[in-house]
Amino acid sequence: MVDFGNTLKELRQKAGLTQKQLADKMGITASVVSYYELSERNPSPEVLVKLASIFHVTTDFLLGIQKKPNESLDVGGLDKDEVELLQHAITVFRNKKQL
Repeated sequence: MVDFGNTLKELRQKAGLTQKQLADKMGITASVVSYYELSERNPSPEVLVKLASIFHVTTDFLLGIQKKPNESLDVGGLDKDEVELLQHAITVFRNKKQL
């Protein structure tokens, strides 16, 4: 879990969440999120599953085993613009569900 803290921080910031907002979603304190991001504590398997669900990634991605968050989506044969369009559409759909 060498990069877990950095990965978590990047995902949180990309989602536009503060540490407190993420902590509230998780049912933990903001200081625990900070400890995770600073790699001062390691999350339990249950916390990893919750984080994967919140950020729509795999636990393998969070742990640094999987290098790309969307490796399960086959985008072979698509050019960069088409992949970006799909990623945008996915974001729109996810945001719609959160309303």
